[in-house]
Amino acid sequence: MPIKIPNQLPATSVLTSENIFVMTETRAITQDIRPLQILLLNLMPTKIETETQLARVLGNTPIQIELELIAPSGHVSKNTSQAHMLAFYKSFDEVRDRTFDGLVITGAPVENLPFEEVDYWPELCEIMEWSKTHVHSTLHICWGAQAGLYYHYGIPKRQLPEKLFGVFRHTVEDPNFILFRGFDDEFWVPHSRHTTVLREDIEAIPELKILASSPEAGVYAVKTDQGRQIFLMGHAEYDRDTLRNEYIRDLTAGADIRVPKNYFPGDDPSRKPAVTWRSCAHLLYSNWLNYFVYQTSPYNIRDIERGIRTDD
Repeated sequence: MPIKIPNQLPATSVLTSENIFVMTETRAITQDIRPLQILLLNLMPTKIETETQLARVLGNTPIQIELELIAPSGHVSKNTSQAHMLAFYKSFDEVRDRTFDGLVITGAPVENLPFEEVDYWPELCEIMEWSKTHVHSTLHICWGAQAGLYYHYGIPKRQLPEKLFGVFRHTVEDPNFILFRGFDDEFWVPHSRHTTVLREDIEAIPELKILASSPEAGVYAVKTDQGRQIFLMGHAEYDRDTLRNEYIRDLTAGADIRVPKNYFPGDDPSRKPAVTWRSCAHLLYSNWLNYFVYQTSPYNIRDIERGIRTDD
């Protein structure tokens, strides 16, 4: 089944060229089906790129998805045109009275700031609190995961001695857990961050369970009871060239940055990166949508506010 996105969203042409079934709003209104309502809180600076990446992995399932975009209302994007923001993004105030099957909170390039110094932190806290009663399952990515663990459980982020940058090998700690159903014993995920969350801080919270980790990158996936909140520390949704573009950006800015690990063949930036994480990304998001959203979300979406699940 397709992912339903606005008619003119740039992701539409990209995904169509990749043979991913995209349904525009015009066609969707003729369908007699209740699609899953997924809200994307996009905090990334390259918003069009992030929209496309997440629409790609969310749309590659048998489940019909209706994707809506929001961004912090008090923050002006420096890398995305205001015309694009006005055409495709809503404010939180415009959706706060609705309920959603799923919410995705992206990463953000603000990890070196204390959470409270991020200009949209109060609004993000309001959204995360609202998600407890208006969203069936929330997926937090990278800085979004660190922010969620800090807000909900008081877990601090820790500064790394140098940027964790590259593609890293991970293992599933509980092979029977359904978020990683179908995964191989080892899988690869891109990371690009200056901070981390320590295992011992997570393990001190009884409500949290670590699902997957990496010897180099640390804890990767964490969940709460019944998967109402899932935290992912890396970027499985990244494209082939995302780390390359970040590397060139940092070099151009004069940053002391190393070549991303396990990314360029022979660590040669002139060579085309090999994608080693695409299959894991599609399976991960498919499992989240199927097991934590579709199979347990009530048919009457307003029942989410009353805590009704289809498996109750």
